Amino acid sequence: MPLYTIPCVLFAGGKSSRMNEDKALLPFGGKETLAQYQYERLEEIFFKVYISAKDASKFEGYDAMIIEDDICKEVYAPTAGFANIFRQLKAENSIFVMSVDTPFVDKSIIDKFLTVKNADSYDAIIVRTKNGIHPLCGIYSRSLEKVLFDMLLDGEHKLKKLLEKSNVFYIDIQDEEALMNVNTPEDYKKALLKQEQ
Repeated sequence: MPLYTIPCVLFAGGKSSRMNEDKALLPFGGKETLAQYQYERLEEIFFKVYISAKDASKFEGYDAMIIEDDICKEVYAPTAGFANIFRQLKAENSIFVMSVDTPFVDKSIIDKFLTVKNADSYDAIIVRTKNGIHPLCGIYSRSLEKVLFDMLLDGEHKLKKLLEKSNVFYIDIQDEEALMNVNTPEDYKKALLKQEQ
């Protein structure tokens, strides 16, 4: 099976304030950590998989390329991650991003992104469910690099605001649970049960 050549970046630099511990480091799916589970399964789909993190040392021993935040260590928001990613992956015109806490986004969903016609004409391609959009599951173009960096400088971190002003193609997904976020201890318990099914 050919691997997708667009790079995939796994966002794992959040504060995990609702979990009260780093959710990226929780055991999941028979792996030592959720981050490892996500990385290994994405590595079977994408030619290159990176992990975006505040502290690269958390992922020592991983066979992964880490994009460590060296711009705004104090900002726990995706805008900081994007600023670092576009700055460090200079050769890439677009990237596929996924949050570490969405372990049920499978290849069938990812395939939908990579078959969008005229994909290069969009600033972003994002998943949408009946409950709304999911900004950390999609493709972002370098056309948004300056806007994202300006947002970071202005202290504006809401990706939904960015997408409202951008040329976005939305992929509608009916399965709400596929986009389930593991944000709280209750979410984690639910995810563990779902993963075992």
